[in-house]
Amino acid sequence: MKEKLVDEFQRSWLRAQLGPDADPADLERRFFRLGSARAVALEVLGERRAKLLCDPLKVTVDGVVTMDMQENLRGIERQIEVVRQVPAPEDPQDEGETSEALAATWLVPTRSYR
Repeated sequence: MKEKLVDEFQRSWLRAQLGPDADPADLERRFFRLGSARAVALEVLGERRAKLLCDPLKVTVDGVVTMDMQENLRGIERQIEVVRQVPAPEDPQDEGETSEALAATWLVPTRSYR
């Protein structure tokens, strides 16, 4: 029997960390393999970071266009740190303690236009 994400809360938490375009089926497969929402988010963000590092971070065609992906890389690295620090759905909570975690994320355009 294939397990799914435990509840809608985990799915919502993952979409909040990874963006609304995250593929739910992909998240389900990763969760089944990794076992925690935090591990899924860190794996996806790690892949995004690796993809940026595969290509040059800055490309300039004199007088035509400059593309600078350095801020996107820094943004993903900040998001990785946020995911490591904020409470995840699987984190145990003390009885009687309510947790209202707020995570901030920085949106950076994927392309710079000139």
